[in-house]
Amino acid sequence: MDLKQLEYFVRVAELGSFTRASTALDIAQPALSRQVRLLEVELRQNLLIRNGRGVTTTEAGRLLLEHARGILHQVERTREELDRVRGGLTGRVALGLPPSLSKVLAVQLIGACRTALPEARLSIIEGLTATMQELLISGRLDIALLYNPTPSPDIDATLLLEEDLFLIQRQEQKSVSTKPISLRDLSAVPLVIPSRPNAFRTLLEVEMANIGCRPTIALEIDGIAAILDLVADGAGCAVLSANAARVLGKPATFDARPIRPRLRSKLMLAVSSRRPTTLTQQSVMAVVRQRANLALLPPATSGADAAHPAAGRPRKTGSRSAR
Repeated sequence: MDLKQLEYFVRVAELGSFTRASTALDIAQPALSRQVRLLEVELRQNLLIRNGRGVTTTEAGRLLLEHARGILHQVERTREELDRVRGGLTGRVALGLPPSLSKVLAVQLIGACRTALPEARLSIIEGLTATMQELLISGRLDIALLYNPTPSPDIDATLLLEEDLFLIQRQEQKSVSTKPISLRDLSAVPLVIPSRPNAFRTLLEVEMANIGCRPTIALEIDGIAAILDLVADGAGCAVLSANAARVLGKPATFDARPIRPRLRSKLMLAVSSRRPTTLTQQSVMAVVRQRANLALLPPATSGADAAHPAAGRPRKTGSRSAR
């Protein structure tokens, strides 16, 4: 199986068009079509369905696309390892960030990595924890920041920091108390909440289920910024970290009401346990730890011990300490 053909197929499948892929790859469209067709002949499977609007993948094509991405990523990592033998920290590192952290960390991380690792390339991908965990396992991500990841023997995760979750409510609602609210009383509050799977929602539902209740959902919407806009508009309240409200909303607009017993959300720095980390990846992880603590820790810890850092040896997310 030719790696170049795999690369061509992946680009066509991702862009959904031979025309767009030929432009992105800087190759003539007839030559691109021929290479993909040769791959189909070799595999004795139709991989793409061609139509007037472009192309879509067949069932075989979707399966190959999943594996091809991992294969190409591993080839790139092999080149990086060979470059490392020459003494340089080079290669591409794919880092996954939750949307709530990408806004505050992405630019800082890119700048810091350019300074510390001028010959390396940092690629940042936004995603939900469940999606990014799958990408780590498949090899399409090298490193990810995950909120409360599902325990898995395929993931090594280090606790970066813990954050309290608060009931975020519109400040103009003067009749609403800002004193701590019990988890049982919280179950009666209409919430604007992300759809499943979401780390904050899962944590809330599990803890409420432990005391025999469940949240009252006013609206389901993905995206913390959109949730905060709806809270500001009076559609309901939210359960988020104070840091999320600070970064993605207007702090003066909201009150953060403590929840008792405390709901603690864990931010984990994760890698795949299936593959050893390269020196370049380890260097990027060091930058991520430093920048995450600088950007997230000081505001969150002022006053109420809302967050604290936790450094330690990487561990399986299936261990008791990671639960």
